[in-house]
Amino acid sequence: MTVLLPTTLVGSYPQPDWLIDRKRLSEVAPPRVRFRDFWRVAPELLEQAQDDATLLAIRDEERAGIDIVTDGEMRRESYSNRFATALDGVDIDNPGQAPTRTPGKTQPVPRITGLVRRRHAVEARDVTFLRANTERAIKITVPGPFTMSMQTQDDYYKDEVALAMDYAAAVNEEIKDLFAAGASVVQIDEPYMQARPDKAAQFGIKALNRALDGVTGTTAVHLCFGYAAFVKSRPEGYSFLPELSQSTAKQISIETAQSNLDCKALEALPGKSIMLGVIDLSNHAVETPEIVAARIRRALPHVAAERLVIAPDCGMKYLPRDVAFGKLKAMVEGTKIVRRELGA
Repeated sequence: MTVLLPTTLVGSYPQPDWLIDRKRLSEVAPPRVRFRDFWRVAPELLEQAQDDATLLAIRDEERAGIDIVTDGEMRRESYSNRFATALDGVDIDNPGQAPTRTPGKTQPVPRITGLVRRRHAVEARDVTFLRANTERAIKITVPGPFTMSMQTQDDYYKDEVALAMDYAAAVNEEIKDLFAAGASVVQIDEPYMQARPDKAAQFGIKALNRALDGVTGTTAVHLCFGYAAFVKSRPEGYSFLPELSQSTAKQISIETAQSNLDCKALEALPGKSIMLGVIDLSNHAVETPEIVAARIRRALPHVAAERLVIAPDCGMKYLPRDVAFGKLKAMVEGTKIVRRELGA
């Protein structure tokens, strides 16, 4: 039976302190290269520890009542670096530099030294493990080709479009393997479409659609204003949103809670389902179900309830686990309020 207003995570859930050094993780911008020394577990035991942490995330999501669960991204130092550093053509031992989302700041990034190609499936085992440990629908996320192309130092292509399209081909191969492994939904994370709208207008949709070429499962694309732990201020609206109507992604994931976004903007995406961010991640205050319900209601004049998926604004990675669980529980209870109002 199809659930009205299904609930899900954007992707990440807090990693346990025994697994990763959360303090150090919070002190640097989301890593683009590998930060292996952040893990608290010996390399030979790390996969087992990450599996155990994934089970904790799954059970928290199930206890909270989430309909479409994720693996919490327990195996990642950031949303993008695990996949981006597993590709051919990328020198991760001698990183380059690229601008962050904060003006005037740079950070270490993969240095492109050859053709970008996927050498093997990166996250297929993550999906297999997730599928084996829950009866619910499952979602996995991959970094988007446009965003990855912005998070590199290109010493090889000297052509942004060509680089993004090769990233897109690699993502396309990965997505097909993720659906084959049992994913119900695959989400592409493209925050740099919002951060670099001029370049996104030039080739972002082209790269995104190449990544989705021939994919038949349910796909989503996530745009955000950056992790609230690092990017405190929010603009009044998205600088790149109507353009996503041209994408072949079925769902568009956006944040509305912290930014208090005018949901009229969603009318520009009439053919898409909307993953509606209704949980503010900028503070540790747990919303009441009534606050969540009010945030959902704001969208209903502009998007039919049948086209809404309910989620936090962004990944919950940087929140304390008890706070994240409380917010998920409130999100589920607030969604139930609106379902009852709609007669579901």
